[in-house]
Parts: sequence; C-alpha cells; structure tokens
Amino acid sequence: MTVKILIKRKVSTDNILELTSLLKKLRSLTVTQPGYISGETLKRIDKKDECMVISTWRSAEDWNNWIKNEKRIAVQNEIDRLLGQETTYAVYET
Repeated sequence: MTVKILIKRKVSTDNILELTSLLKKLRSLTVTQPGYISGETLKRIDKKDECMVISTWRSAEDWNNWIKNEKRIAVQNEIDRLLGQETTYAVYET
C-alpha cells in the first residue's frame, strides 16, 4: 500500500533562494531512495509564506527508512535552521 507524505513549511521571502537550493539538494537525494515514487511542491495561494510538498512512497517502511537517512537528516536540519522552526510531516495511506 502506498503512502503520501504531506510536508508543510513556512517560508520567508528573505530566505527563499537559500531554501530553494536546499530543497533541490534534498530532492536529488530523495529520488535515489528505494520506494520513492514521486513528489511535488505546492505554494499556498492565500498564505504566500506557506508551501507543501506531497511525496509518494511505495510503503510506510520505505518512508521510515528515508526519514532515518543521515544525509536527509543533515539537509533537513539546515532547512529547519534556516526557517527557524521544525518541518512537520503527516503520513497518509492511499
């Protein structure tokens, strides 16, 4: 059973360029992971400082393996430091 991960972040216009670079780095790591299917980034229309990534994985186990990946953690820590808050995740079965 596939899972979809909703990843929500608050983004300031002051750090959008640096964040974009970090997200590209994270995405390049993600696409090589076992079980990764797809991902898309959405910008919220009514709240310009909010974006969401929807990531699709073959299984919750594949997602959990990725979430524990040391390279992912390092980039994610940079993102959280830049944004000044922890990124939130919600996992849904499809």
